[in-house]
Amino acid sequence: LKSNAILQRMADELHPATEISDVSMSECYYEEIEYQAKSWSKARKVIVQSVRPAGELFFTHSFFVTNLKDAFTPETIVRSYQKRGTMENYIKEAKNGFYLDKMNSHSFQVNEVKMMLSLLAYNLTNWLRTLCFPKGRKSMQIETIRTRIIKVASKLVKSGRSIYFKLSSSFVYQKFFWEVLQRIQRLKLE
Repeated sequence: LKSNAILQRMADELHPATEISDVSMSECYYEEIEYQAKSWSKARKVIVQSVRPAGELFFTHSFFVTNLKDAFTPETIVRSYQKRGTMENYIKEAKNGFYLDKMNSHSFQVNEVKMMLSLLAYNLTNWLRTLCFPKGRKSMQIETIRTRIIKVASKLVKSGRSIYFKLSSSFVYQKFFWEVLQRIQRLKLE
């Protein structure tokens, strides 16, 4: 639910900034409130997630409107919505990065093959990212991966029986490229 002044005031009343016990420790609370927007016909249950990171003085609030029954705790509801949001990010990446939604043939079989190839490319990229990327770069988006690993200008050089790709010495992401390539080669040896 998009934040507004009324929701922020309600959340601040639940966890005022004056009650901080230890600033070096982060805090996270889940509360349940009733809220009715002007355009809604009735009040609805809203879960408030209040997080104060370590070293900060104020809480940041997230709001989740839900119709889930009382059988679930507010924390469980927030976790399920966060997982859903993560899955939607994966779907968006598959659509934008691999054109999974571009099925322009009238033939079901042709569209099925296109979709399977897109899914294969998506899975291969995820394996590359998971198995071969350094820790801080495992969350790169496909467009960034294409720029730094795949769309690399190089020159094809034929020497005797060997073929080489020579990268430009001014290639900005050269260190990262070679690091990933070395990690791929180590996978082959294991």
